[in-house]
Amino acid sequence: MTTKFPDYYDLNLDESIYQACTNEYLKEFSRVFLPTLYCIVFIIGFISNSLVLCVLVKNYKKSNMSDVCLFNLALSDLLFLISLPFWAHYAASTEWIFGGFMCHAVTALYMLGFYGSIFFMILMTVDRYAVIVHRNNNLIPKYWSVRAGIALVLFMWVLIMGASLPIIIFSQVMNTSNVSKCVVIFPQGTEWMSSFYLQIIFHWILPLSVMVFCYSRIIPILMAMKSQKRYKAVRLLLITVTVFFFFWVPYTIVIFLKFLQYLGYMNTCRLYQDLNMALQWVKIIAFSHCCLNPIIYGYMGQRFRKLFLKALNDWFPLCFGKPTTI
Repeated sequence: MTTKFPDYYDLNLDESIYQACTNEYLKEFSRVFLPTLYCIVFIIGFISNSLVLCVLVKNYKKSNMSDVCLFNLALSDLLFLISLPFWAHYAASTEWIFGGFMCHAVTALYMLGFYGSIFFMILMTVDRYAVIVHRNNNLIPKYWSVRAGIALVLFMWVLIMGASLPIIIFSQVMNTSNVSKCVVIFPQGTEWMSSFYLQIIFHWILPLSVMVFCYSRIIPILMAMKSQKRYKAVRLLLITVTVFFFFWVPYTIVIFLKFLQYLGYMNTCRLYQDLNMALQWVKIIAFSHCCLNPIIYGYMGQRFRKLFLKALNDWFPLCFGKPTTI
């Protein structure tokens, strides 16, 4: 067997090579800056996604397919965010103190949230495509209902679980140099590592391809409308694709380079250090996307914004309610 230290997207290296190829600056960054950035992402993302869930639950009787997708997107982001404090502590202390069960559980939260966010962004894009491009199709209102959406969401969660299961199964606690590590161990002589790298890359290319295709069909239809709100709608779609592209492209490029390194290319300590440092930064950028999802898909949408303001009025009538006149 071969062991991964200490990151899920690192090389299969034994500990002596890992220590030799890791400089003090990278270790200090992992111990100090990385936990701090993880905590910042956790706080902002947890508050924003929790508000989205609360608003949607409060108005569940008025839900449509878009609300069902937005609810599950926020839920996926929350699952992912809940795992970050554990990884922050792990990075700061360089030791896993939470035991074997929590190693599996936190890994499950991390992977389910990671894939869930991607899958439900795809589903929201397809929902917009179906509603706008095929709005004159009589079959869309009949089959694209909330019940159908719930069935589709359940199917998506099955796919998410299937994509996450290998990493959840192969994660375990190991003692190395009297220090406990929560690591992923792939069986030696198998292609699990190669398939995992390719899976990560594919799961970035897939949503971007779906977004480009769907929005390239949606934008001309919106621009042909006479409504003054068309420009806001088009701007929102362009922001969605642009933000996703710039937040995930650096991460995917580094993962691809790590995959080449795993295959034996660019396999030097200097490149290993550079890619590890680059990976830490692009991970923070990519992870921050879950903080922006509520803003892009929720608060920037007119319908959700009205529901949000109505909820604030109900929760805090003295602050957001209309003043009474005497």
